[in-house]
Amino acid sequence: MTSKNSRRNLTPQRILAVIIIGAIAGFLAGLFGVGGGLIIVPALMIILDMPQRRAAATSLSAIIITAAAGSVSYATQGQLSVPAMVCVSIGALGGAQLGTWLLRILPERVLPWIFVVFVTGIITIQQFQLPSRDTEIVITLTSGIAMLAVGVVSGTFAGLVGVGGGGIIVPGLELIGAGDLIARGTSLLAMIPTALSGTITSFRHNLVDLPVGLIIGCAAVSSTPLGVWAAASISPQTGNYLFNLFLIVVCISTVFKARARQRKEEKNGLDSGK
Repeated sequence: MTSKNSRRNLTPQRILAVIIIGAIAGFLAGLFGVGGGLIIVPALMIILDMPQRRAAATSLSAIIITAAAGSVSYATQGQLSVPAMVCVSIGALGGAQLGTWLLRILPERVLPWIFVVFVTGIITIQQFQLPSRDTEIVITLTSGIAMLAVGVVSGTFAGLVGVGGGGIIVPGLELIGAGDLIARGTSLLAMIPTALSGTITSFRHNLVDLPVGLIIGCAAVSSTPLGVWAAASISPQTGNYLFNLFLIVVCISTVFKARARQRKEEKNGLDSGK
């Protein structure tokens, strides 16, 4: 589907639906420090009948705006670390290349389960760690290397299964010792360079529907500060429980997408064999 086809599908009702999706994604971005692609991508596929690749690329363009708005909101509260963002972003860019390489050599069927096992481990570890709120991020040689590792893991899974970002960066920073709010703010800031890089690459291949991305991003801007306010209003422990619930939803979604893709490939194989 071309961008023109997508725009022809933008009836007033669909525009309203896209705005609502953007607002939901923005709230989740502020609340959890994530990009919101889990919501945006399937919504574009359903509402505008976009192919998955175009929906994912368009989602990245929206995440640039969403992450910027969330970063500003967290920065006004002093809950953001630029040095930590640099470490994570460098690791994520390298990890994306590693993930792309692993994608070529690992059996596709095991990829989602690798992610599920890893995230299950994160959730389990977090149950034994009391979330903090006011802990600052201190950059030392050890913590800097650990943040690079968090970025590498995040980028690797993004390259492998298309899921990474805040779902890994936030708990990773918390395990290093960051407070819950500064981990979320830093996670959003770290998404901007990677999302921008992905958007530029996809735009060159005519995969980005910029008008749709702008609609989603602008809608998200209106609700992201509300999500940040909600994150600061609830206790760190409650926020941790909600975030773990979000990770469980991400895992379930990843498995269902993988199974649907496998069924489609098997069906195509049967059809081609006839």
